[in-house]
Amino acid sequence: MVTVWFDGGCPLCRREIALMKRLDRRKAIRFINLESAQACPLDRETLLARFHAEEDGHLYEGAAAFAAMWRAIPLLRPMGLAARNPLILAVLQWGYGQFLRIRPLLQKLAYRLES
Repeated sequence: MVTVWFDGGCPLCRREIALMKRLDRRKAIRFINLESAQACPLDRETLLARFHAEEDGHLYEGAAAFAAMWRAIPLLRPMGLAARNPLILAVLQWGYGQFLRIRPLLQKLAYRLES
């Protein structure tokens, strides 16, 4: 079982998690909305700053957390397994870092689309 913590107040996060839930037909992922979470492995601010997932007792963040989530979904599993390669994971982490830079702008756009 993989556990994923997500920002339920973020329209980007809600859309992505909705897609992952549809793909997770085996119900192998436990999705925890940080807006209503009771117990978390880290403080809320840290969990909101970067994507986090737990797989087999290991807590991952950033692209490694996405890879853990992908490994639990058969369709995405090959990408998740590829991310175990340090070079591929480094590229994914770099891309995730770039995304985090523009995330506030994308969130503003997503909020406007919801309104």
